[in-house]
Amino acid sequence: MARIAIIAGSPSLGSRLFGLTEHVEERLRRAGNDIAWISAAELPSEDLLRANFGSPAIKAALDAVESADAVVIASPVYKASYSGALKTILDLIPQKGLQGKPVLPLFIGGTIAHLLAVDYALKPVVASLGGTHILGGVFAVDQWVSRLENGGYALEEQLRERMDEAVAELNRELARYRQINQEQVVKLG
Repeated sequence: MARIAIIAGSPSLGSRLFGLTEHVEERLRRAGNDIAWISAAELPSEDLLRANFGSPAIKAALDAVESADAVVIASPVYKASYSGALKTILDLIPQKGLQGKPVLPLFIGGTIAHLLAVDYALKPVVASLGGTHILGGVFAVDQWVSRLENGGYALEEQLRERMDEAVAELNRELARYRQINQEQVVKLG
């Protein structure tokens, strides 16, 4: 169906954020979408911090965003904003790199008081990258995501429901974009 890039801005692979991203990835794959992962914790830190555009890993990450039909931007909230690791990734994306792509934010923080981090911290940066369609997204509190002993994560039912609705909204937007593109092709053809 569609190509979706998931950008995970946690500097740690053990973050509860991955409970959110894994749930969304599974739902998106189930709907037939192809997923490309970009994880701050897995990119070479020196290449990321020095904006090494010649790095194969950085090139692959940027190619994944460029070829994506939509982008999921996920981050833990630290000090009322998204992670610095996410910011370094976003800084590498070209000026209009999110133009024409629905963006789904997924944020997790220690308290609901950080709920507005998406509106006040992320949305201006996404807009500066050409992103004009930012979906409502999901903000979760750490306590709603539990680490399981055998690996993986358990999400509270209400959070799972909100995440499923966010994925459904993203899939509806992708279908709408495809319809618009098909109509434009027919008009031009």
